[in-house]
Amino acid sequence: MEFNFPEFDTPEWRLMSQVSRPSRYSGSEWRPYKKISWDEAALKICLAFPDVYETGMSYYGFQVIEGFIASMGKDYLADRAYCPWPDMEALMRANDITLRSIEHKRSLRDFDIIAFTLPHETSYTNILTMISLSGLRLKADERSDHDPIIIAGGYGAYTPEVLSAFIDVFCVGEAEALLPGFLSLVEGMKGSPRSDILKAIHDHKSPTPHSSLLTPHSYYVPLCFATGDRVKRQAAENFFTLNSMIVPSVNIVHDRAAVELFRGCGRGCRFCQAGMVNRPVRSRPEAEASKSILSIINSTGWEEVGLLSLASCDYYGIEALIDELSPTLNERRAKLSLPSLRMDGFSIGLAEKLEGLRSKHGGITFAPEAGTQRLRDVINKGISEDMIIKCLNEVFSRGWERVKLYFMMGLPTETDEDLDAIAEISYRTLKLGRAMGRKRATVSVSVSGFVPKAHTPFQWERQNSIAELQEKGRRVKNLLHDRALSISYHEPEQTFLEGVLSRGDKRTCDVILRAWETGARFDSWTEHFNLTLWLEAFEYCGLDPNEFTRERAEDEILPWDFVDVGLTKEFLLRERHRAYDQKLTTDCYSGCAACGVGCVKW
Repeated sequence: MEFNFPEFDTPEWRLMSQVSRPSRYSGSEWRPYKKISWDEAALKICLAFPDVYETGMSYYGFQVIEGFIASMGKDYLADRAYCPWPDMEALMRANDITLRSIEHKRSLRDFDIIAFTLPHETSYTNILTMISLSGLRLKADERSDHDPIIIAGGYGAYTPEVLSAFIDVFCVGEAEALLPGFLSLVEGMKGSPRSDILKAIHDHKSPTPHSSLLTPHSYYVPLCFATGDRVKRQAAENFFTLNSMIVPSVNIVHDRAAVELFRGCGRGCRFCQAGMVNRPVRSRPEAEASKSILSIINSTGWEEVGLLSLASCDYYGIEALIDELSPTLNERRAKLSLPSLRMDGFSIGLAEKLEGLRSKHGGITFAPEAGTQRLRDVINKGISEDMIIKCLNEVFSRGWERVKLYFMMGLPTETDEDLDAIAEISYRTLKLGRAMGRKRATVSVSVSGFVPKAHTPFQWERQNSIAELQEKGRRVKNLLHDRALSISYHEPEQTFLEGVLSRGDKRTCDVILRAWETGARFDSWTEHFNLTLWLEAFEYCGLDPNEFTRERAEDEILPWDFVDVGLTKEFLLRERHRAYDQKLTTDCYSGCAACGVGCVKW
């Protein structure tokens, strides 16, 4: 590891005393990668995260991309940039300071490629902030032939029309499959006009559909939307293993290391976009996972490693992995953590093994998602009432006292009975805890509004209005009276905006631009979110935001239909109809649901 020392003579440094959390901009980190000289780099890539440093550094995928580029054996310089907080943005504009990268302190417009990660829809105005602070024109078709190529990947790339006015190239799929061919192409054309490079990207062909090279549809250039081309998501057979990570010298949101046990999910929850678009499931060998965990602990000094996956308990070697690592981790006072648990005895056993690495029991979290069995069957959650009760009994009998439960409101076919059942489960959980002798038992209930996401069986559903979600949140809250029960729920206004931007089309580009021009920033942060700015932006652009949250006809052409994530529309429609019939669909581990991905070829 080498320490990246902050530079004290930069224009930003002179502003540090005037901003909140100046550590966001210091750039002081321990990094495991060789720092490539700016002048010797064959290609310069700035990885851009549209949120503050402490949030971006907690995003595992962002670290994976930099590590993957460093592992390619090329003289590719990969640096990072994050969105300045509004106080710093204002000072930068007042002092005519451009946005610069963390490590090399170079303006983003000096790079060959600016690569945005799209973690969630409410980060979109921050993308415009970063482009603007880089001294570049916001709209892609207004940039010069000497400007960098601006690309974007992540979940937002699966509905690219929403940002199509601002992004040159969308990366539809996984970095390991896309970046080698893309970076090689851009490197080979370095010095050519930007327009020629974009045309070459669009026209590039690859002989094999699942290689790491580009296919005709790996990337999509917004200027060619009218061609009607299909864009095929690219997935990596072998995903990249991090054996070390960049360690910030300041606290971040998730201040821990992380290892991805497997990619994808076979559970088939009908509301979950990540579980649908990341198929097929690809597991990391147990020996490789073990080596990665120990290597990261040895090289970084972190005392916690999160075992990340969409459903980490499904990892085939999870018990053996924990048993193998426990002696070493205990010796080093390090611990493993799981981000999510299934409501079954197997998961409780895993949690107890993990808690065995700690000095005392902490809280434990589950996601029933819905209050009634009927609604859990609608969303294909795959857990029964008996499983829930048995799970909670085990939790309290093994010593836990704090339980957190996640639910959604606004799900398709939801009734008042389903909402009331959220409170009933919460009370039952508390009652079980007290009956098991846990006098200090507490239950935290978190309820979020449902957003029908593209490429899921619920992509045709209507999203509840702000008023509906507010009323539903109040209903559940008013049913919880015990001091040992607490409830929190995501702001319905932010849920509404997420829904609009997750199912929008090219017209929403103008709305995003107008909202940003009038001051919209950090829309995922409650203290900065301002719904009025967005409603005024929609009115200014002559659009009704409710048009984007309405129910869609099953034969309607959807704005994201040209993006092929591997799932057939027949599968998605079949799952929607099974939801309304309250029929469960088997998970990928028990049998094939014929989704269209064709896992056999993997």
